[in-house]
Order: sequence, then structure tokens, then C-alpha cells
Amino acid sequence: MHKTRLFEHATDARPVAAGTMIFRVGDERDYMYAVVEGKVDIVINGHIVETVEPGGIFGEMALIGKDKRTATAVARTDAKIVPVDEKRFLFLVQQTPNFSLHVMSVLAERLRQMDRRLVAPNEP
Repeated sequence: MHKTRLFEHATDARPVAAGTMIFRVGDERDYMYAVVEGKVDIVINGHIVETVEPGGIFGEMALIGKDKRTATAVARTDAKIVPVDEKRFLFLVQQTPNFSLHVMSVLAERLRQMDRRLVAPNEP
């Protein structure tokens, strides 16, 4: 999966204990997150669909659409995550244009993975 180094030295990284629910399906969208240390599971309908590792981002749809969360994020291990609100996101997009390409790449890869999951059960 695509990685970014933009948040490695962020001073606002939050420690999250293993097992902590960062957000759940139906929550209001307010932040996306970058993983600096540890691992975070993305869960849909009780199934882990992805494990985000250091350098990865999750919850990015929060800054693109305003619907409620469609997945649950749970710290698989003790982790450090950086919250990114809309103001910070827009700053990053303006100051680091490759960041927007990174987010689009992550979204595209997640859509491809979901497509494969939807098609795979029907294949012989």
C-alpha cells in the first residue's frame, strides 16, 4: 500500500492503545489519520478489510465527503496516529501537491481491492 513520510516528525501524534476504537461506522466524519507507529485495522461488516501500517493513512473520506463513517478503525497494536482536519488537509494539498496524488492513489487502490472482493465470490 502507498506510504507517506509527511507525518513522521509530527508533534501532534496521539498514542492509541491496542484495541482502541478510533472511529466506528456511523460516526460523524471530522478527521483522517496518518499512522506513525503501530497498526490500525479497518473493519467493514465485522471483517478486517485492511491493516494500515506506518506511513499509511485512513479515514480520508472524512475530508472528501461529509456522509457518516462507513467503516470502523481499531488499533491492532499500540500505535501513534496523527489527526488531519480539513484545514490541515487543504494546507498539505496546497504546499505539497504530491500529497493529493498520494490520497487519490490510496482511494483508487482501496476501490480496486473492494472491486476484487465483490467479484471474487462469483469466480469459479
